[in-house]
Formats: sequence, structure tokens, C-alpha cells
Amino acid sequence: MEWLTEQEQATWRAFLAATTLLEDHLDRQLQRDAGMPHMYYALLSTLSETPGRRMRMTDLAERTKITRSRLSHAVARLEGNGWLRRESCPTDRRSQVCVLTDAGYEELVRTAPGHVAAVRAAIFDRLTPEQTALLGEISRIIADGLHQPQGADLPWLR
Repeated sequence: MEWLTEQEQATWRAFLAATTLLEDHLDRQLQRDAGMPHMYYALLSTLSETPGRRMRMTDLAERTKITRSRLSHAVARLEGNGWLRRESCPTDRRSQVCVLTDAGYEELVRTAPGHVAAVRAAIFDRLTPEQTALLGEISRIIADGLHQPQGADLPWLR
């Protein structure tokens, strides 16, 4: 086994600190402004970008990297708010489709400006355009390397 060099170790720790602090920052902003954790916002946002604002639950779990049980719990909570609903899948009787309701879309539209402002303040206001491009390139390389099923592409990262 090859240990991390001193520079790699410092980079790794800085990366962990940044991602942990960023997730916490975004979670607090969304809890304050919308009463929902970042994971719930990610579900609403993901569905808003799909045809018909709907996606099979298994595909949504894979896309958002949430376990099926956590997704089921989150969807139940969001259904209680009237922001999502489940429907039977027309092509697979064993599956369900998660649908972003009009109320859920309206909540996303209401919440998005504050979330975008939090992301901008936390990341992009601190970086030069060159650093932003580099961060994007590095992030895509890492994500592509970690998402291995049959060389699957990650089109939502493009």
C-alpha cells in the first residue's frame, strides 16, 4: 500500500473540510428558508429537470445517491407536504414513479433564489473564472471515475 504524500494528505483534508462545511452550510440555509434538508431540495431539483417532472424511484435513488429506504422516507415526507406523489409505473408493475407536483415545483421556484445565492457566496464568489473551470473539470474527473457501471456517462454533469 502506498500512503498519501504530505501534499496529497493536505489536499485530501482540505477537500473533506470544504465538502463537509459546504454541505452543512447549504443544509442550514435550506432548513432556515424552506424547512427542508439539502437532500430534499436535491430530490425536488432533480425531478424538476426530468421530462414530465417524473422519474422511477429506483432511477431517482441512483441519480441522487440515496438508498432506497432513505428515498422512500424522504418521498413520504415530501408527499405529506404535497410536493411529490407516487404513481404506479406503467412499464413495470413492481416499480413506482415519483412525480414533482405543481406545489412542489412552486416551492422549488420559491426556494431556488436563496439556494443559488448560498451556493454563489460559498463557492463562485470566492473563485476566479479560471478556478471555477478547473473545479468543474476536477469534479467531473472524480465523479466519472467513481461512477463505473459499464462505463456509464454522467450526462447531468456536462
